[in-house]
Amino acid sequence: MDLSFLPKYWAYFNYGVLVTVMISVSVVFFGTFIGVLVTLIKRSQVKPLTWIANLYVWVFRGTPMVVQIMIAFAWMHFNDMPTISFGVLDLDFSRLLPGIIIISLNSGAYISEIVRAGIEAVPKGQLEAAYSLGIRPRNAMRYVILPQAFKNILPALGNEFITIIKDSALLQTIGVMELWNGAQSVVTATYSPISPLLVAAFYYLMVTTVMSQLLSVLERRMAQGGNH
Repeated sequence: MDLSFLPKYWAYFNYGVLVTVMISVSVVFFGTFIGVLVTLIKRSQVKPLTWIANLYVWVFRGTPMVVQIMIAFAWMHFNDMPTISFGVLDLDFSRLLPGIIIISLNSGAYISEIVRAGIEAVPKGQLEAAYSLGIRPRNAMRYVILPQAFKNILPALGNEFITIIKDSALLQTIGVMELWNGAQSVVTATYSPISPLLVAAFYYLMVTTVMSQLLSVLERRMAQGGNH
């Protein structure tokens, strides 16, 4: 494997992985918010809202993400958004924002099912005890149920985060300059079809491995905290 191109093109990988991590963190934040909101709507038993929430989950879980990304890019016209230079990469927000929005919506559909399972894993007696103490249903869910649910679902959320890191590569289809697109730019510049992609794969592997280790540490600490 010829790596002679690396001294000249390191920046494409270094800045590309930073963009990938930035996208992934943004998606996890918004996707978790959407997932919790959808779960609460489905539990509200307000039929029109429940129907909309179920339709949303059905659509986003039942269609390919790359199709969703292409439709969102064609439909969301952010033509006046700026392009910001980030090292050797140009971040075109007219492409970046639709990508973040659609992956967040896609992730939110999956996270809603994760959150639902986490809430159902909390013993029903917890909610009944909160009601008996005079705690309102909204506050009981916020302060009693959700904290315990998130502790239960942390491993699943961690897996979703790692999946998002890998799925962010799909944004190259609309020209977002993340790690995979940066690697393809190096392929074009060097006429080397394999080595730059292997370097990008190594970057993905390192990022997902580090995140897995950090999540494992967090899980152990939370487990130890729960035993006190």
